Amino acid sequence: MRRSIPFSLAPLLLVASIACSDRGEARTPNRPGGGRDVQRAIPVEVAVAELGRVTRTTTLAGTIEPIRVVGVNAQLAGALGMVRVLEGARVREGETLATVVVPEHEAQLRSAEAALEFAQSTAQRSEQLFKERIITAIEVERDRAALSAARATLDALRARVALSNIRAPMTGVITERLVETGDVVSPNQRLFTIADVSTLVTRLQVSELLVGALAPGQDVRLTVDAVPGEEFTGRIRRVFPSADSTTRMIPVEVALSGAANARLRPGYTARATFRMTSRDDAVLVPVRAVQGNAGSQSVYLVKGGVPARQGVRVGAEVDGRLEILSGVSAGDSVIVAGANEVREGGTIRIVEPLAPEEAVGAPAGRAAVVRDTSVRGQEKR
Repeated sequence: MRRSIPFSLAPLLLVASIACSDRGEARTPNRPGGGRDVQRAIPVEVAVAELGRVTRTTTLAGTIEPIRVVGVNAQLAGALGMVRVLEGARVREGETLATVVVPEHEAQLRSAEAALEFAQSTAQRSEQLFKERIITAIEVERDRAALSAARATLDALRARVALSNIRAPMTGVITERLVETGDVVSPNQRLFTIADVSTLVTRLQVSELLVGALAPGQDVRLTVDAVPGEEFTGRIRRVFPSADSTTRMIPVEVALSGAANARLRPGYTARATFRMTSRDDAVLVPVRAVQGNAGSQSVYLVKGGVPARQGVRVGAEVDGRLEILSGVSAGDSVIVAGANEVREGGTIRIVEPLAPEEAVGAPAGRAAVVRDTSVRGQEKR
């Protein structure tokens, strides 16, 4: 049995129906075909891709070392009478570092000197007697030979005694002192190590794929962990002729000299930046324009007022800009701020960064001013 609605309730039901219809329409302002299809314009900053200079570099770490290191060994057996230098001492070539005491050398030296004096007097008498025809020529030759032998014996002994003085073979710095006064040493025992620090070097392992761009004489920029905030200039001293058969790396030696050496020490860690190649026609965009991780990076181009996503390959970074190897050409407009909210084909509004004088005192969060014109992309009808 069908129930009828009283006539007095009909106006109330009509009002309720209209209210529900309005609420449902407010929830779907972008309904296809509706009159409320208005997209929110996303504010973005845009920059133009430009051509610029890019220098490809590679940075490698190595240890600073002296250009030459020489070990000083004992050449005689005996006790050290005195050790005259400590680690860190600067020595000159020929300077005495220590003395080996060999007591029998003094007695042997006096004996050899006496033997030489006797040989000299004997040879003089023989010469006189030969002139007087008292002795034969053979006897004179025998005494002359004895004199030469005595001289040779004395010279050899003096040279041996001289070896008891341990002398610096070159000018440098004592980096190791391995003995103390009174120690008994043997021949060929290491006593000191001397380093030539007039020139410091660092030897770096460079890939065989990169070493072709390097040559002796090229300047190299270096930073040293122990001297933060400063940069030093070195020079490639030599590129070794062969690569390691396992790692395929080639040693490259970089030298530092002059005033830099006064602040650097052997053992410091140095980071050398090699300049490999340079280009003047590289396409550059601000770093902020590139999104994504390595291998899946992209930018938003603005073409005809519409944002379009474009995959790119990037190269080197230069002063806040990235080299684009493919995907962007010089003159293209790219979105550098606001790209996270942009959708391809969406509506954007181009804004300009605040000038420095406008930024002072600007409200918090205000980073740009809006241009007079807006750009609307693919507005639905």
